[in-house]
Amino acid sequence: MAQTPNLDLSGSERAALIFEREKAAVVQTYTRQPIFLVRGSGARVWDASGREYIDFVAGIAVNNVGHCHPAVVGAIARQAKELIHTSNLYYTENQVSLAEELKALTGMDRAFFCNSGAESIEAALKLARRATGRSEIVAAVHSFHGRTLGSLGATYKAVYREPFRPLQEAKFVPFDDPEALAAAVSKETSAVVLEPVQGEGGVNVPSPGYLRAAREVCDDAGALLILDEVQTGFGRTGTWFGKEHSGVMPDVMALAKGIAGGLPMGAILVAQSVSDVFQRGDHGSTFGGGPLVSAAALASIGAIKDERLVERSEEMGAYLRARLAEEIDAIDVRGLGLMVGVELVASCPEIVNRARERGVLLNATSDHVLRMVPPLVVGKEEIDRVVKVLGEIQREP
Repeated sequence: MAQTPNLDLSGSERAALIFEREKAAVVQTYTRQPIFLVRGSGARVWDASGREYIDFVAGIAVNNVGHCHPAVVGAIARQAKELIHTSNLYYTENQVSLAEELKALTGMDRAFFCNSGAESIEAALKLARRATGRSEIVAAVHSFHGRTLGSLGATYKAVYREPFRPLQEAKFVPFDDPEALAAAVSKETSAVVLEPVQGEGGVNVPSPGYLRAAREVCDDAGALLILDEVQTGFGRTGTWFGKEHSGVMPDVMALAKGIAGGLPMGAILVAQSVSDVFQRGDHGSTFGGGPLVSAAALASIGAIKDERLVERSEEMGAYLRARLAEEIDAIDVRGLGLMVGVELVASCPEIVNRARERGVLLNATSDHVLRMVPPLVVGKEEIDRVVKVLGEIQREP
């Protein structure tokens, strides 16, 4: 039986109890940080002891409009009183309205809805095989596209793939190397799948012509170009979508993370040339695009527009990178918008721990790279505080 909170316990006692209960009740696939979060607002969260943290993780680039944005909360509450779930056996208006909104934002032709980024990549790869009759995939070194059996084959890190082989594994080529990409793609290639900016790989930003070259390579080989915009979408890079930095139109876009204000949702957007590839019954999702999550997504998109968060992402991202370059001893500071990577000599997992003790939540994508993806509502005062904390940590013995 589920336990109810014991209000007589202190915050630290409640946290210790939750840690023990989690070990006994949850499959141990995550390395969690030792804090028990109970509340969030904007770019800040609070733990069970009432301690405040500036959140530069944002649910791993999910909470673009901030934690518990009033418009999203209100939309969820209103919709939950009317209709939560129906399945895709029936029509619902929110799903259609969201598809129309995404078409307008992306310039693509049609949408298919699912529940996560990995699922959106699965749908994209499945569509590519249906469209081309081929099975070969080409992806980039340091890519991350998910951990389901299909998406895992296009994810670079061997430690993720090794325990689950045999897989349908991609040919991996160096990122931002058009010549290597051209050499790898053949008439057997169904799709090239790329991130406009690599997230898990270390916030790697390609040169301006790279995605344009990828488009040409795919066209020459009759392969589809899939852009994984799961992390780069919805204002994260200072444009609505990462593809806008190169002007490239893919055949398929994979979306998730920031789409629905914190609720689980994924989607693919397809170009007109492949919009009729999937036939009835070829693919499906029980929960995909349901009325509740679609209401949240429409509200989140509305908030991004109303509060000009795409423009704010560009402005605050430039400010964050400038402050880091000024104050932090870094090998490199890179990124677009509020998707920022900081490469350091020091151990970044250790910096994450020390920053958390000072009220700042960060994420390390590797031993020497910090990834900063705060909510797009983050302010200069919060950025200054984070940079100050990093500087203090660097100056300590």
